[in-house]
Amino acid sequence: MAAVEVNHLYKSYADVTAVNDLTFSVEPGEVLGLIGPNGAGKSSTIKIILDFMKPDSGEVKIFGQEMNEALKDHIGYLPEERGLYKKLTAIDLILYLASWKGMDKATAEKKADILLEQTGMLEYKNKKNKEMSKGMGQLIQFIITIIHEPDLVILDEPFAGLDPVRTETIKNIIAQLRDDGKAIILSTHQMNKVEELCDRVLMINKGHTVLYGDLMETKAKFRRNSVQVAVDGELDDIPGVIESKLNNGSIELVLAPDTTPQTILDRLRERGITINRFEVTTPSLNEIFLDLAGVNHA
Repeated sequence: MAAVEVNHLYKSYADVTAVNDLTFSVEPGEVLGLIGPNGAGKSSTIKIILDFMKPDSGEVKIFGQEMNEALKDHIGYLPEERGLYKKLTAIDLILYLASWKGMDKATAEKKADILLEQTGMLEYKNKKNKEMSKGMGQLIQFIITIIHEPDLVILDEPFAGLDPVRTETIKNIIAQLRDDGKAIILSTHQMNKVEELCDRVLMINKGHTVLYGDLMETKAKFRRNSVQVAVDGELDDIPGVIESKLNNGSIELVLAPDTTPQTILDRLRERGITINRFEVTTPSLNEIFLDLAGVNHA
């Protein structure tokens, strides 16, 4: 059973269509990357899933049911707009909000210590939130999001404002949640994090789907007819190569339409050239994103 099933969702504000016939699903044990330009409809989609607002039409099912109070205890949500009770200490805030999810104090405190240790925040557990940096506050809010071990986790820009060490920590915890069978929706502008973490990707623009599917299959579909090579020595003209250009320390060979990468590899070997790297050029998700969003990035 899908953790989230969205069917033909529509939502308009005045004369603007924010969500336009959106259909997708999220399975247990997978991370779905939700991407799109600002104003694409990502936040509206998340708010409808969480029942913060109603769609004009369409249907959302959470583990086969319409949203209800019992289901809310099985969901963890990290909003893009952060907000903490400034005068409470980190541990008091964690325990207070964990009680909203039905956790008893002893269980919550034990789990809180584990997560505080994982995130490098244990020594700050008795520090007031108003005394913490933005990044520290974000880690506390992330802990609050997952402390009750929700089956569905929705993360809106979880890496914003975090340094590389804390980013890696959050990334590892998300990967562990996926491995534990949790369903995760990850909404972010950081395309490299989507590539590192997500199993599938949903890109929306102006409220409707422009890309949806398995991440690896998606990248393969947008693959260019070129290869990246690094060799010892110089490369002379190679039949079937119509252009060569330096690209981050290697050479990109653009192939003629009727030439395959295997053909080029065979021709390099025939010449006795030492090949240190040879791979088919696959565009990054960021490049695909910019192309589909209609952004000129040349």
